[in-house]
Amino acid sequence: MENTLLMRTEASHSLNFLIYIQNLFLNQNENRDELKFPYIPTKIEFREDFDTCYRMLWEEVLKRITEHPKNDLKMYIEKKNLFYHGLFAETENTLNGFNQLYQAFKVWWDSLAGRFSVERSIDDQGQKIYAALADLLIEERITPKKELNIILIYDDCVLVDLEPSSYLAVLSISDCLMKYKELIRKLQLSID
Repeated sequence: MENTLLMRTEASHSLNFLIYIQNLFLNQNENRDELKFPYIPTKIEFREDFDTCYRMLWEEVLKRITEHPKNDLKMYIEKKNLFYHGLFAETENTLNGFNQLYQAFKVWWDSLAGRFSVERSIDDQGQKIYAALADLLIEERITPKKELNIILIYDDCVLVDLEPSSYLAVLSISDCLMKYKELIRKLQLSID
């Protein structure tokens, strides 16, 4: 049996923006000894039902990305109010604050320290993951029916369960670097 695995790894604008917002929320709403990036000292008004709304928005954004992967950037730019209305208390102050957060994320994400660094952070490990998964599929006599898509996020998503689904996995950098062995088996299970 030969290796027929095709795997694409890409960092998502929209899902990484959601992680950015999640971390802002966690930093100000949980008694944490360890703060997450980004940290800002000013208080942001989030919706009272933030956790529920976050999970629903995550699922909606992920669905849109998986249906049309090329629409990720377009959605991030053209549907930015989707993030605001879905997660923030709607006042004049929060709209201004949201626009500042949106711009701060955009500046970081478009810099060498943002998307480029996130994607490059797993270059070597990504090759190892690919090789180990391809070997496991050959050993298990599983022939992939389509490409495996991996969406990379810069930090752990703690508000949503990120179990891989059919030919799709959302992985954080720490998943790739620290949970390597369990990750290979999870990815194998996502290939029907």
